[in-house]
Amino acid sequence: MKATLALENGLVYEGDAAGAPGETSGEVVFNTSMTGYQEILTDPSYAGQIVTMTVPQVGNYGVADEDGESRGTQVAGFVVREESPIASNWRSDATLRDYLTRNHVVAICDIDTRALTRVLRSAGVMRGVIATGDVDHRELVDKARAVPSMEGSDLVLGVTCDAAFDWAPESSDEFAPIPERRADRPLQIAAYDFGMKYNILRRFAAHGCDVRVYPATTPAADLLASSPDGVFLSNGPGDPAALGYAIDNARDLMKAEVPIFGICLGHQLLSLAMGGDTYKLKFGHRGANHPVKELETGKVEITSQNHGFAVDPKSLPAGVKITHLNLYDGTVEGLRHETKPFFCVQYHPEAAPGPHDADYLFRQFLDEMETRV
Repeated sequence: MKATLALENGLVYEGDAAGAPGETSGEVVFNTSMTGYQEILTDPSYAGQIVTMTVPQVGNYGVADEDGESRGTQVAGFVVREESPIASNWRSDATLRDYLTRNHVVAICDIDTRALTRVLRSAGVMRGVIATGDVDHRELVDKARAVPSMEGSDLVLGVTCDAAFDWAPESSDEFAPIPERRADRPLQIAAYDFGMKYNILRRFAAHGCDVRVYPATTPAADLLASSPDGVFLSNGPGDPAALGYAIDNARDLMKAEVPIFGICLGHQLLSLAMGGDTYKLKFGHRGANHPVKELETGKVEITSQNHGFAVDPKSLPAGVKITHLNLYDGTVEGLRHETKPFFCVQYHPEAAPGPHDADYLFRQFLDEMETRV
């Protein structure tokens, strides 16, 4: 079946459908990861976005049900150069096409993704529409121009959990690093779900923690009432500055001086709560090959990233220090309060492309909690 991608700047790409029939819209972005497409498809941080994979062929190892990062697929749409017709992996449950179709993801293949990526790198990410079948190009471009902007959008409410729940540890991962023994009892973590990836919860469980997950709008007082050893602020989609309720809750948690750890959107929300500002990046950071420098040691980590906003370093108040920088463009990748137990990183330490470069951040969070047990 024929498929068409139209951008708000008037560019139109014609190819073939690679997933479910229909029409979808969102912010068109690109991801430079060589693998991990299922994790990308199920990452709630991609809500509202049409993801373009820059690797030429996608889908060659199929999909496995247990590899999802959330309750289901989250992307608004998917764009690939070539969709593999086979799934060459003994763990796979289905081909990529079958998975996209079953999960109602509209996708397009057989277009020049290199040319599309060059456009997005030059002009910046932009709104777009994918439609299958015969369509009017001008009408599709008009629809792309009518898509709501990512700036000012609260997409968290569409991906957060409906009710609080306790994370049930899964079977151990034979490839994961063995965590050090910690406190003589499981540490209790209260986690805000702004669009959390499951592998974050898996890493906490691997470190011997008990985690209770709360919906994004839960008052901070409800989390504190359970007397957690620490609070986690998760990743998620959209504009952090639009989440006034989350920023207010983070401020209340800071007043209680409970240890706080934030990842990605959680990093941005904690930064805003501490008095900083955020801004939208031209085309964002999305991939599994981004070098980040830890300033204290000079160590460089290979990191997984997925964000379209960043923290303005000039806006940070006294007492908040930058701990990590992105070596591609110098943007802020990590912060820590100098006297309080609050810290955060922009990248995803649980994704482990290094493969274990950044797992120490989970241990640091446990260290902060253990000093107060």
